[in-house]
Amino acid sequence: MTRRIFLSMFLMGLLVLILCSFLFFGVRYAQIKNETYSALRQEASFAAAGVAEGGEKYLASLPDGNRITWISASGDVLFDSEFGTTVSNQKDFPEIGDALESGEGHATRKSVSGGEDTMYYAVRCADGTVLRLSMPIAALREAFVSVSPVLWIFIFVLIISGILAFRSSRQLIKPINELKLDDPDSSKIYPELAPLTERIVDQNLTIREQMDELAKKQHEFAALTDNMSEGFALTDKSGTVLSANTAAFRMIGECSEGDDLTASSDSAVSESVRAALDGVKTDRITDKGDRSYQLIVNPVSSRGRVTGAVVLVVDVTEREQRERLRREFSANVSHELKTPLTSISGFAELMMQDMVTPDKVKEFSSDIYRESGRLIALVDDIIKLSKLDELDSVPESADVDLYALSESSIESLRAAADNAEVTLKLEGEHATVRGVERFLDEIVSNLCDNAIKYNKKGGEVTVTVKDDPDAVRLTVRDTGIGIPYEHQDRVFERFYRVNKSHSKSVAGTGLGLSIVKHAAALHGAKISLDSKPGEGTAVTVTFEKK
Repeated sequence: MTRRIFLSMFLMGLLVLILCSFLFFGVRYAQIKNETYSALRQEASFAAAGVAEGGEKYLASLPDGNRITWISASGDVLFDSEFGTTVSNQKDFPEIGDALESGEGHATRKSVSGGEDTMYYAVRCADGTVLRLSMPIAALREAFVSVSPVLWIFIFVLIISGILAFRSSRQLIKPINELKLDDPDSSKIYPELAPLTERIVDQNLTIREQMDELAKKQHEFAALTDNMSEGFALTDKSGTVLSANTAAFRMIGECSEGDDLTASSDSAVSESVRAALDGVKTDRITDKGDRSYQLIVNPVSSRGRVTGAVVLVVDVTEREQRERLRREFSANVSHELKTPLTSISGFAELMMQDMVTPDKVKEFSSDIYRESGRLIALVDDIIKLSKLDELDSVPESADVDLYALSESSIESLRAAADNAEVTLKLEGEHATVRGVERFLDEIVSNLCDNAIKYNKKGGEVTVTVKDDPDAVRLTVRDTGIGIPYEHQDRVFERFYRVNKSHSKSVAGTGLGLSIVKHAAALHGAKISLDSKPGEGTAVTVTFEKK
């Protein structure tokens, strides 16, 4: 870089010197030329005065010097100090014409006689003749060469410029080489480097901002991991915790930096970490208090050697609860199916072995029919509930008039209500909801069926459809036995019975309200229950308008 700066400065100095030289010599040449013309004019004027006194003799007596030509008014050469009178007529030359016309004239042209570039100056004499003096350009150049010492001065200046350019280039580069990039303001610099240092300062500021942003992102990531529900921890090859989030500490306890997980009081954690450090992946469920956790521990390998372990802890309490509910559901289904099947099997066995008197056959047949109907209803409800559970997406919806649907459902239950001596009523107004008609019918039918079964003789079941500005509300209210407060949160569970002794006398599967709950959830509807023992129950399903 120093060399490039030196060459640039030196060539620039050389160019300036060359331009100055051309300018100087041009001015000097013009000056010498003008001085030459002045000398020729003065000499010609003196010679013209001498010609007026002595004529040709005077001219012949002059010492050798500039060429002198005496020309008549007609252009004939009367005298020439170099070529005599053999010179051709001169009247057509510009300096002669100007002299005859205005008294004097000058020109620079190639000499016809001598064949070289010549400067001419002519004056008109008192008798009308013209006296002309001339000097070759070569003589002028010789006079110009007399300023040659100036050339040596320029050469000397050029050498000095080269030396200064070399020193300046080194001095220019030195502050750049000594520039402190981390703190350029404190460096000794000259003003010309200010833009560079400003850009370095701006770049340093940008880098610091980026570092601050990176630290902020790391902080945000740490905050995110600390607040996530899953816990994770990283250990070294001895099982010592290198890093862990708060969720891991909350779930498995001894999980702070520096803790040894191989010596954890939780046997599941210690065994899993030891296994991972031996190169074996572990995935197991562990219970702590009323929570269930899935513990996944993977070995961390580098170049074929285990260098640590990664511990991931996931709260699977809800999943385990669902699994427990599934097992309970299976057990309840088995129990509910077994009861009518046992009755049917017993009655059928007695009839098969002719142990039933003819007058009891009809009674046993009626019992078998009743238990078979109960069994069919139970299977039907289980199928409905299973379909609701297995729906991956909501079936195609349509606009359904909830009031008309309720009216149709009530009519289908009219016979059952009459047998139970319960009055069915429909109130409210027509209101449209967006949903699946068969599932909406399940909601109305099951709520009305429950209200009839758990009502009193002479009681009432009132279905109300109300179209509010923000939602459509379906309310089924009865005057039945009511539900104790402590059971109200569980009545929508599968097979849950408030009073099992009373339930035995009431035909049903125990799945009606579960079907209502699932169908309502499918439509994004909310269920609320208001019940007082001995006074009745009101269930409201709210369909919010979108």
